[in-house]
Amino acid sequence: MATTTATITINSSDLTGDPLSLSTTTTLYKAGQTVGLENTSGVGRTKSVASGAVILYDGDAYDNGSHKVYLANKSTDATEYFTITMNSEPIGKLYAGDWMFFPWEAAADTSDIKYQPSVTTGMVLEHMIISE
Repeated sequence: MATTTATITINSSDLTGDPLSLSTTTTLYKAGQTVGLENTSGVGRTKSVASGAVILYDGDAYDNGSHKVYLANKSTDATEYFTITMNSEPIGKLYAGDWMFFPWEAAADTSDIKYQPSVTTGMVLEHMIISE
């Protein structure tokens, strides 16, 4: 059984008017179990010159269950972003240096995860899925 943990730490000296320090860790398990997730796509980097939305993870390729997705915009140009969508609904925009980590229930074509770069000059999206 694989054991994988994810941790996020948020610190700020002035966000709330008082010092802020939050940290949480979780172990990544299969759906409804205490058995760790065992598969990964590995960390990949996609250099995109696309002018439209591109499927990154196809919902048909993964069974229902517990999957975790990591995405990061590796651009250093503050004006460049990736629009991330699922089921054709926008999740948000990842600007230069932004990243996201979220659970994903893959079910069918309607749950495809897609990205669309703001420019066609070769932005890099770093990505990984950890799955059952």
